[in-house]
Amino acid sequence: MSALADEPCEACTSDDEPLTPEGYATFLTELDDDVWEVVDEHHLRGSYDFDDFGAALGFAVEVGTVADREWHHPDLTVSWGHVEVVIYTHKIDGLHRSDFVLAAKMDARYGG
Repeated sequence: MSALADEPCEACTSDDEPLTPEGYATFLTELDDDVWEVVDEHHLRGSYDFDDFGAALGFAVEVGTVADREWHHPDLTVSWGHVEVVIYTHKIDGLHRSDFVLAAKMDARYGG
């Protein structure tokens, strides 16, 4: 499990700048590379597969509980046997360390 998964999501300020590829490169190595990719240097997209709709929905509910606790909310799309996740920090319209922390927390809960 990634050390990022043990960290809290920390709120940024509007003075923070989005992470550059150099700034997030180390964080990305701590995520499951079969699940996550950075899209347009702007957001993380994750793709989790499950055996059925119930398992996908259960994972989405668990992620929602974690997201509420961390006060950092991803976009989730649930379909039969699949959950797609998009994470970025709206306040800075880009990537922040907390996006990678939340992704690591998801990886830690994935039983794929």
